[in-house]
Amino acid sequence: MTAKLTRLSFLALPLAATMAFGAATAQADDWQPTSSVEFIAPANPGGGWDTLVRTTSRVIQEEGLAERNFAAINTPGGGGAVAWAQIARDDGNPHKIFATSPPIILVPLAGTSRYDHNDFTPIARLITDYSIVLVPADSEYQSLNDLMEAMAADTSLSVGGGSAPGSMDHISIAGLASAAGLNASDVNYIPFSGGGEAMTNLMGGHVEAVITGAGEAAGQLGEGSDIRALGVSAPERLSGSLADVPTYLEQDIDYTFDIWRGVMGTPDMPEEAVAYYENLFAEMLETDGWADARDQLGWLDAYQDSEEFGDFLDAQKEQFSEVLSELGLLGD
Repeated sequence: MTAKLTRLSFLALPLAATMAFGAATAQADDWQPTSSVEFIAPANPGGGWDTLVRTTSRVIQEEGLAERNFAAINTPGGGGAVAWAQIARDDGNPHKIFATSPPIILVPLAGTSRYDHNDFTPIARLITDYSIVLVPADSEYQSLNDLMEAMAADTSLSVGGGSAPGSMDHISIAGLASAAGLNASDVNYIPFSGGGEAMTNLMGGHVEAVITGAGEAAGQLGEGSDIRALGVSAPERLSGSLADVPTYLEQDIDYTFDIWRGVMGTPDMPEEAVAYYENLFAEMLETDGWADARDQLGWLDAYQDSEEFGDFLDAQKEQFSEVLSELGLLGD
């Protein structure tokens, strides 16, 4: 594998949210939601999309940033493809938005969705998260290297994740395995419909380990927990409940992986609605309520407005195409 795979880091330099605030305010004043906003997490409860949707919706409500309710809706299936197919049919609807992350690029590239990021309206990138490898608290594996050695010796050893084959969690664990000296294509990755289902199967003994977003695992770790973290893909240790989790780099595995997350809208969403949501999320990022939630979840602000986010997504498609090609997972 090339260095591209062993050093995946897709975080662009964060931009101050306040830069977008003033630019979007004039347009945003021209439009307000006239009914509740459907905020869709394209997976079951408990995963990264669900965590983003529920956290941002709660902060928006608690900080009094919007007059209308943001209703969290879970639409699982196909690593996001089921939700995307439904949203794609709701052309121009300004009252429907959804959480997004690398699978919006990866799943279509792997050939398992007919819709990709170009079929929707970018609104804003919000944060970056990292991958974390989890095992049951009583697992025999005490470090990442223990797990990697076991995977090298037995290729049937399974690692679960909450995204489809060829999507985010699969790419993340494949890159980790490659950096640890394994053949990435030999990783026995088991896909589930979301992080919550992956965790259920971990505790049920159906997989040896799970790779998921650090943010969604943060609240489940700590003294007395049924799970234990072997490592996190950040370049440095995270704060809060994840402060004791060693990085991959600390364990002599030269690999990092960033999970950006943001918000997109329906196809051809009106510009004034896009401006409203840009303004809303930029303002949200400046609140104390958001800072508390972000720090608790181990997230880092990484704001981009609609135009910047769209350009970023185009660049991601080019990068991910190369990675999937190297893994033999690029669809037709």
